[in-house]
Amino acid sequence: MTDFLLELRSEEIPARMQAGARAELEKLFRAQLSAAGLETGDLTIWSTPRRLALIAKGLPDATAAVSEELKGPRSSAPPQALEGFLRKTGLTQDQLEDRDGVYFAVIDKPGRATAEVLAEAIPAIIRAFAWPKSMRWGKASASSESLRWVRPLSGIVAIFGEDLVACEVSGISAGFATRGHRFHCPGEITIGSASDYAEKLRACHVIVDHEERQSIIRDGAAKAAADAGLTLVEDEGLVIENAGLTEWPVPLLGRFDEAFLEVPPEVIQLTARVNQKYFVVNDASGKLANGFVCTANIDAVDGGAEIVAGNRKVLAARLSDARFFWDQDRKTKLEDHAKKLDRITFHEKLGTVADKVERVARLAEWLASECIVPNCDPALARQAAELAKADLVTEMVGEFPELQGLMGGYYARAEGLPDAVADAVRDHYKPVGQGDDVPTAPVTVAVALADKLDTLVGFFWKGMPPTGSKDPFALRRAAIGIISLVLNNRVRASFPAFLAESFKISAAQELSGEKWSTWYMYLAALDDPKGSSSAIKEKAQSIRMSDEELAKHFFDPWKQLLPELAVFLADRLKVQQREAGVRHDLIDAVFALGGEDDLVRLLARVKALQAFMATEDGTNLLAGYKRAANILKQAGEVSGTAAATSPTDADATLLKALDAAEPAASAAVAEERFTDAMAALASLRAPIDAFFDGVMVNDPDEAVRAYRLGLLARFTGAVHGVADFSKIEG
Repeated sequence: MTDFLLELRSEEIPARMQAGARAELEKLFRAQLSAAGLETGDLTIWSTPRRLALIAKGLPDATAAVSEELKGPRSSAPPQALEGFLRKTGLTQDQLEDRDGVYFAVIDKPGRATAEVLAEAIPAIIRAFAWPKSMRWGKASASSESLRWVRPLSGIVAIFGEDLVACEVSGISAGFATRGHRFHCPGEITIGSASDYAEKLRACHVIVDHEERQSIIRDGAAKAAADAGLTLVEDEGLVIENAGLTEWPVPLLGRFDEAFLEVPPEVIQLTARVNQKYFVVNDASGKLANGFVCTANIDAVDGGAEIVAGNRKVLAARLSDARFFWDQDRKTKLEDHAKKLDRITFHEKLGTVADKVERVARLAEWLASECIVPNCDPALARQAAELAKADLVTEMVGEFPELQGLMGGYYARAEGLPDAVADAVRDHYKPVGQGDDVPTAPVTVAVALADKLDTLVGFFWKGMPPTGSKDPFALRRAAIGIISLVLNNRVRASFPAFLAESFKISAAQELSGEKWSTWYMYLAALDDPKGSSSAIKEKAQSIRMSDEELAKHFFDPWKQLLPELAVFLADRLKVQQREAGVRHDLIDAVFALGGEDDLVRLLARVKALQAFMATEDGTNLLAGYKRAANILKQAGEVSGTAAATSPTDADATLLKALDAAEPAASAAVAEERFTDAMAALASLRAPIDAFFDGVMVNDPDEAVRAYRLGLLARFTGAVHGVADFSKIEG
């Protein structure tokens, strides 16, 4: 068994591509060797900015001999069929085997030297390598058939044991030589085998193991900060990126002018991170300090003083730009910034961002005025919604799109707007995903909920729901955000009412601007048939839209849209709750009852049901229910529950239990005491068990049989008052 080393050396590989390149190299190597009959065990794959390396330990010296069997024509087939089969296999007729009138060819393939397999595999791997972006270079690049690589490929090391694997790709021949650190050791290094590869490179200031470089940066940056009495702001993504930029990482602490700290800390951190790949640090109080940690790629003779000085100058220039944006943006009020939103298209079918802002503002105001979001001032909800997207046209967000919302909050506070408005502008995108903070401030909840509802309804209305794994408008994320906001804040309202209001606002906005309010009032009147709908319809007819046009524009789309949205939200709820440990079949059991569109109440019922089903009473009651349901299914329609002429004790006990449990469970559900409702159901467990043990349901006496079927129908009906147990697994 022999070890194999492969190094592919090139100009700088972008840090963001290195993890994918390691995975691609492993995939292609395994595929090539597997196709040749060689199994590979554990592989070690490393990357630096200038090289990809693979070490395969314990490869056999040769592939095993194999025997391949091919089925041919029948012995009675025309001669032409046999001739074609012989040409395909390269055999003669006397070399074939006749098995029950069918020819078979058995071809023995001798084993091959592993070095020979590797010599063929390496060029194939290099040519098949998939990079996110690649290039051609040199004179050969005039041809589209020339080699493509992420950056010009400059060297190949391929050693099996201590022997060179001779191969060549586009004029680059494999050898024993590589190169060390670009500055510390730029000359050639001769590699003897896989076993000395990493240590020879280390001696030449190259740490080839990317995970080791990450540890050096992670620990070194934290130590550099601690030595100065500061705390590193952890950033694992930045650790990985810096490891992908250096072969000999040396973390160094630097300082910048304290005057820059007047800029919001998120801006400073993002400027340092995105533009310069620097870490930032906090002081003893936990606030951002005027320090940074950069990662050098050399051991400087002056301890890194000149490197730090140079990086400080570059960072100062970047922070000066950020401070300029901060100062310039604050010279204009947010409401004036918001006036420019009509220049930005939200979506070609849904208008501009200004159109979206108007829809969200109306919906947020409605959520507050209807007290759906409790303790929310409608005027503040509208104001916050009108300003929520204003920072999209600021210089700062133009430079750093990641800061949208956050910068709007800073600008609102600097402008002296109410804290509730500033907080809502800052946080209205939340929650962005699973695990993100869910807002609880009433104004923020109203704006965040309105924003996500408008997005969800709008894209579904215009025929752009998610399909399969594709969700270009992040509608699944919007739905999860809506559900999280509703559940975390116990927003008590009908989901169809949310959706309907959002649709009315969106649909009415599509019509002529001066008639907007009339159309909206007309649609609102549909929910109040005893109100002044006729008067509003009379006004609406002045716009000369016929009943047919109304149906086409409003009613027909809504009839189609509501069930589609309901299913979508139900599916998202199941996904979210499944991750929280709630069984999806129990959600189905409550949904199946129909009429439950308050998510807070629905989840309370589901959780009480889950707790009940975890008990012995729940398990046994489910078994009794399924038995009863099967009997009733076989019996067909049950007409009534006429009294039996001589009921048994089991009959009487079940009847008495039903008389007590049915109203108790019904009252408990109505008052949202779902645990009490489950307790009422639990009281039926012993009577139903005794009933099945003590009587024959399908009694020969028709009256007795009808009576007992009626008892079972009452039993299943009582259970259905809490949940549809037919949907519960088990």
